[in-house]
Amino acid sequence: MKNIVLAAGYATRMFPLTENFPKPLLKIGDKTILDRMMEDVDNFDDITEHIVVTNHKFASIFNEWKEKSSYKKPITIIDDGSTTNDNRIGAVKDLLLALETLKSREANSTSNDHSLLVVAADNILDFSLKGFVEYFKEKGTSLIMCHNEESIANLQRTGVVCLDSDNKVLLMEEKPKEPKSHWAVPPFYIYSEKDYELIEHCIENGCGFDAPGNLAHYLCDKSVMHAWEMPGKRYNIGNLEVYERYKNGI
Repeated sequence: MKNIVLAAGYATRMFPLTENFPKPLLKIGDKTILDRMMEDVDNFDDITEHIVVTNHKFASIFNEWKEKSSYKKPITIIDDGSTTNDNRIGAVKDLLLALETLKSREANSTSNDHSLLVVAADNILDFSLKGFVEYFKEKGTSLIMCHNEESIANLQRTGVVCLDSDNKVLLMEEKPKEPKSHWAVPPFYIYSEKDYELIEHCIENGCGFDAPGNLAHYLCDKSVMHAWEMPGKRYNIGNLEVYERYKNGI
């Protein structure tokens, strides 16, 4: 399993702090936002590589971070070529770029290591993603994460899913005006090799590409997906106010 880290955003809501520095490498306490996630995932036996997709503006900074890192699994930095928020290519296209890079690099490989853990680089979790990976292995389908959200206003700003008694995804909506459930979807996914063909052709078949949730929304109508209820809290460092609240530690 590869760990795909989506880190190509420009964090305009946190300017001027992130105008010339990537948000995932800001520190919360004594560790960067990204390292908090990496330290967890790097210990999983299933993970064989970390692939960080960033933009051209911040690629050199991520490469410097990589050189100073001491993780057990190798790190690959991919530059998506964008230089500003106005010409960004979108999270789904960044994922497709990572997938294309993997396919071309491993064309002659006999490895069975083909599933993808996909994570947003600007979120902090107070629980391990190990259970997420184990649930994927149990279900054998692509997987999303979910949590119960009582606030209708919050549900209207995120992905929302309806599930059956086996946690199979029956319906997913992005930012619904009238949410059909209280299951909100944070930006953490595992994609099975079984869905690669659907993923590779998603854009040409009408999938949105700006937000990472667009791909899960697209796939749930065309393939079997399940959801794993997250067992703890998620902190989305989305603006300066939130960062100031947590910068000394969570």
